[in-house]
Amino acid sequence: MSPNDRLSRELTFTATYRAYQHEHPALREAMCLRAQFPATLAEIEEHDRFAGRLAHALVGVSPDEWGPTAFGYYCQSKEIEQELQAHERDAAQRRAIADMLAFWQGEDTSSKLRAAFPSHMARHLPSDNWMADSGIAFPLYRMTGGTIDFGKLMALGVPGLFEEVERQRNSAAANGGDVRLYDGMKIALEVFVEVCKHYAAQARTLAATRPARLELLGIAQSLDSIAQSKPQTLREARQLFWLYALVADVRNYGRMDVYLGDFYARDLDRGVLTEDEALALMQALWRLMAARNTRVHGRVIIGGKGRPHEANADRFALLAMEATRTVHAIEPQLSLRFYRGMNPALMEKALTVIGEGRTFPMLYNDDVNVPAVMKAFCLEHAEAEQYVPYGCGEYIIEHRSFGTPSGVINLLKALEVTLHNGVDPLTGKRMGLALGAFKDFKSFDELWRAYQKQVEFFVELMADHEALEYKIAGEAAPFLYMSMLYDDCLSRGKGVFSGGIKYLGGTLETYGNTNTADSLTAIKELVYDKKVLSPEQVLAALDANFEGFAQQRRLLLNAPKYGNDDERADGMLLQVHDHVCNFVRRQADRVGLHSYLVVVINNSANTLMGHQTAASADGRLAGEPMANGNAPSGGSDRKGATAFLNSIVKPRPSIHAGAVQNMKFSRELFANGRTKLRALLDTYFAKGGAQAMITVVNRKELEAALLEPEKYQHLFVRVGGFSARFVELARDVQLEILSRTLYA
Repeated sequence: MSPNDRLSRELTFTATYRAYQHEHPALREAMCLRAQFPATLAEIEEHDRFAGRLAHALVGVSPDEWGPTAFGYYCQSKEIEQELQAHERDAAQRRAIADMLAFWQGEDTSSKLRAAFPSHMARHLPSDNWMADSGIAFPLYRMTGGTIDFGKLMALGVPGLFEEVERQRNSAAANGGDVRLYDGMKIALEVFVEVCKHYAAQARTLAATRPARLELLGIAQSLDSIAQSKPQTLREARQLFWLYALVADVRNYGRMDVYLGDFYARDLDRGVLTEDEALALMQALWRLMAARNTRVHGRVIIGGKGRPHEANADRFALLAMEATRTVHAIEPQLSLRFYRGMNPALMEKALTVIGEGRTFPMLYNDDVNVPAVMKAFCLEHAEAEQYVPYGCGEYIIEHRSFGTPSGVINLLKALEVTLHNGVDPLTGKRMGLALGAFKDFKSFDELWRAYQKQVEFFVELMADHEALEYKIAGEAAPFLYMSMLYDDCLSRGKGVFSGGIKYLGGTLETYGNTNTADSLTAIKELVYDKKVLSPEQVLAALDANFEGFAQQRRLLLNAPKYGNDDERADGMLLQVHDHVCNFVRRQADRVGLHSYLVVVINNSANTLMGHQTAASADGRLAGEPMANGNAPSGGSDRKGATAFLNSIVKPRPSIHAGAVQNMKFSRELFANGRTKLRALLDTYFAKGGAQAMITVVNRKELEAALLEPEKYQHLFVRVGGFSARFVELARDVQLEILSRTLYA
């Protein structure tokens, strides 16, 4: 490709957007989709059994996130500037690219959101880069986590969906509705059919040059079929599912055993497929998902309550787990929902796969989660049964709700700034509310109330940001592919973020929960109850990063810690948890959302945000990682697995939208102590354990992988809400994972 061709897709997309800039948002998006596809699709590769790969463009439209600060209509300007520097171009194209960058600087959706910030929000949320800057709370410029009705897509097919859009358009025309929304949807479906034809032609061309690849003709036939009728076989259903997910840019795949289980059972029973052939197709799909490389997405849900044809779904679920066992990849993030009375073969298979070091499936306890979702989201039981974890583990209701995590709050930083009367000790700049000096708080209750005010101030800002982000997103685009398969959007004649969706909610990621609680426990015990340390001594030790304060740090480290079934420490964690979760929940009505909930799902940002957080009163050094999710700080759970599990079941799951429960067990325990392990997990779940993300490793292997990474490509670990090859993680993240207690 010549340099002058390298950004041609981006220039064409920009020209199309400009031509339709002032048209109806649905028409503008539809024409931009026509410019985007099939131009941004990659070719079928050597061993593919389904068509569908992305060749990402640096300018486009998506209902999900592209990069750290891009959603909706996005322009990844830094990458484009790097491309400009890397290759020579003629003067005319350089001018065109410069003009494109200038245009998107004010027109991309993230820029419009930032420009809409009221002055007080802009003043207190100044950064676009929460990973690099010191701060208490940060907005995330993203809409993420859409999970559409793939079952409806399978039942109707593209032609049936087109007919439904046409019926709704006729109804809108008769009743004064927005017919142009439906016109945009029809164009989008035409684009999808063109994508099918594009790949079918490509498959036939490849088949002519590679006669040994007989499956290429099968790919072409499947594409021809789904372009003109609803799917009849598992192969066709999977091709339709995958291609629609790519073109819609939906990155989480919902209850796959529900919408594909009947196809699988029917094909097996009729002899259309053998079990080996079905597994080979599933493995091929898994590899495509891995190649998509969404990192924190790629959720596939199996099992659980509320499945209409459970026996067929169970057969598919077992197949999915076998594919995960045999395809060594970090996507898809297979997740098993289970409950008392479910087919026991599913849990046995799950433990076998996990025991081989796969980190999947993640385990979700419906007996706890369904009632919790009912209360947290204010739903009836039947709708709560349709909860699905997406991304790092946030809960939404499949094709009924949306809950993008578009903000983060560092609770430990909030405490740190409160102890310094509103000043960030790392920068010396005022960051938060000035609520008094540490020495002036005469009781722990006074300190606690000041901390609460600090957190609440920033939570309100983040809730305001969430509502504003939905408003801007809804004005920018109806997100046609997603809106066609979200409940109520078609009947209401509105886009997903413009009043179409049934339950529009949001989530706030909290970090530092455990360290905040442990710090408050230490302060309460040593400063206010026992009066062993003064506020001035504690602050001096923290500000010196404990240099010269070894005795004081030892006292803080030895204070009670969460994760040991200690009522003092665990009680403080509950106090921190209940406060932030309940205050966040109360924002929903104020800002006009169906729900606004905390998620304690932490990815590697617990390490990254730790870099911007000073030493803390739990004994943690400045810059060190914070604890991950609803877990103890690394190595602080010292009383065994039972005490650890007793602690982590205590925070209520009914006041948030998901929490990460990371656990590390030895290979020996899975291999030789299966009965003990099963008893341990059964007791944990019976006592209220909502979820388990299990990493099965050998500590010596992890340590060896630090020294010789090339020999340990096979090691997979749970980081937070996602999995990764251990050797591909940043060094500080590797060390944080290594610090977590390994139970043998």
